[in-house]
Amino acid sequence: MGRVSRAQAEENRQRVVATASRMFREKGTAVSIADLMNAAGLTHGGFHKQFASKEDLISEAITHAFDQQSAHSVAAPEENAEEHGADRRTMIEDYLSVWHRDHAGDGCPVSGFAADLGREPDQAADVRHIYINGVRNRAARLATSDDDGLAQLCTLVGAVALARATRGNPISEELLQAARTALIEGATDYSEPDSTHPVTVAPATSVTTS
Repeated sequence: MGRVSRAQAEENRQRVVATASRMFREKGTAVSIADLMNAAGLTHGGFHKQFASKEDLISEAITHAFDQQSAHSVAAPEENAEEHGADRRTMIEDYLSVWHRDHAGDGCPVSGFAADLGREPDQAADVRHIYINGVRNRAARLATSDDDGLAQLCTLVGAVALARATRGNPISEELLQAARTALIEGATDYSEPDSTHPVTVAPATSVTTS
């Protein structure tokens, strides 16, 4: 069999990154390389031709997950209070939906990677940098005039984690509804994100590979 072209090799690499991004959010970063490559439709041996290590892939997978969701970007500077309020409500309703609960692999990387990064405090600095920027950017989308959005984000992530853990029991939907009620009815005063404290997004190119 002839050598894989450079274009095909890059396509294969991107397929592995996309597959890893989904599987890591759904099943955790403990997913084996063999299972990951099988899911991507590629051979196990091809992994080492594309990535220096599994940690290298985790970095790219997290970057891909955040880049994939434009909702993780900071609110546009021209967004007025009314638009920001509508955007915030949509985010809350989508985040606390049954669909999001049941589709972790395609869901928010903030909740999807939280447990794994919490278990691995020594994770590579670039991975944590990407994740932390993602957390701050998501919180900025929730900010109101008297709230930076961090507590609201904690409510979202915690509610989804509990709803996933109790799926199959009525309390799962009750948890989602309770969080929706608290966040939507509990905040009626909206404002544009504070431009004096801009959030810097870690670009995908900040992840180095060997």
